[in-house]
Amino acid sequence: MSTPTIGTGIPKAATGGPRKNSGWWGSYDWILIASALSLSVLGSVLVWSATRPRLVAAGIDPQYYFKKHLLNLIIGLFLGFVASRIPFRTMRAWSWYLYLLSLFTLVVVISPLGSNVNGHSAWISLPAGFALQPAEFTKLALILVVANVLATKRDGETEPGMRQLVQVLVLVLVALGLIMLQPDVGTTVMICFSLLAMIAVSGIKARWIVLLVVAGVFGAVGAAQTGLLAKYQVDRFVAFANPSVDPLGVGYNTQQARTAIGAGRVFGAGLFQGNQTNGGFVPEQKTDFIFTVAGEELGFVGCTGIVVLLGLVLWRIIRIGGRSPDLYGRIVAAGVAGWFTFQAFENIGMNLGIMPVTGVPLPFVSYGGSSMFATWIAIGVLMAIYRARPAIQLPSGRPSAQSSVSAYSGS
Repeated sequence: MSTPTIGTGIPKAATGGPRKNSGWWGSYDWILIASALSLSVLGSVLVWSATRPRLVAAGIDPQYYFKKHLLNLIIGLFLGFVASRIPFRTMRAWSWYLYLLSLFTLVVVISPLGSNVNGHSAWISLPAGFALQPAEFTKLALILVVANVLATKRDGETEPGMRQLVQVLVLVLVALGLIMLQPDVGTTVMICFSLLAMIAVSGIKARWIVLLVVAGVFGAVGAAQTGLLAKYQVDRFVAFANPSVDPLGVGYNTQQARTAIGAGRVFGAGLFQGNQTNGGFVPEQKTDFIFTVAGEELGFVGCTGIVVLLGLVLWRIIRIGGRSPDLYGRIVAAGVAGWFTFQAFENIGMNLGIMPVTGVPLPFVSYGGSSMFATWIAIGVLMAIYRARPAIQLPSGRPSAQSSVSAYSGS
């Protein structure tokens, strides 16, 4: 029995069937976009619930943060759309400039021009009450430039070697040094996990990965022992190791977070009905501890829905990376997947008490303009990679997978 063919004789089994790469519908991964957008919309409602009681008590518009979160989402969607229309080969060419720009902004925030909030010199104040956190955008800039280095093969090389690895480590350590001056441990750890994912996908020898992990462990221990970490950061790890220590001090956040989530049981108390949330017992609830609002008011079912949506986002990112037309796209997708995976795990984990408190937002859900902008720009970059995937030959004369790859490689 002969294998069915399409148009010019390309077997269906070899191509997976016809695929449209042109037009709005075929140019975007709508499952990824719908999942991320659902998380963002749900996050706006949770932010509204977390902030409404205190705003009402202060005589302020109870929808203030809700409206601002939606505005951040709209801006993030626009930035993501712009990023999606830029060929990702162009992004690769720009990666060095984006990296240098990110370093410049990191220097600005630790200078007198930066804004200090809760002991962190991590923001640049803007008009109309906005503020940017450059470290959020540095995550993506590092992913783009590191992928550029790892995907650049020297003569006779089949995989990244010692030269590329050293170059990558220098790029990352310079950025991490500036971030730790803020100080921001959460972002530092996220960048390290993202870096590990990219190096693993690049095809580098396993021994280098093992050495990096060992060096990272010794570096973390050394930072704690030499006083590089601030006292409150060390106290957070102490509270994680011993949850019963200082329940009215360093252990207060996690104690209240677990109480709120446990109160929700299976179906939750209902939106705007949570006692812990309405009483303002959970600190930083609209940002770091937004998951406690879902736990108390939407219960186990609502929390499961958030985890499922995050899982869909990560699945589609990995799928985009697997279908990328070249190594650069695969490494970028791996970096974004590592970033989102660890950030989501750390945020939910610290809400549940299984991870130390590091002050990282829940992707797409927590309140915060910089986080929203950076995550949606990352989605836009992934859409640019998705749009560059090879096409097949159709009767209308569109390019085949072979011709598309050849044309792309020669561009």
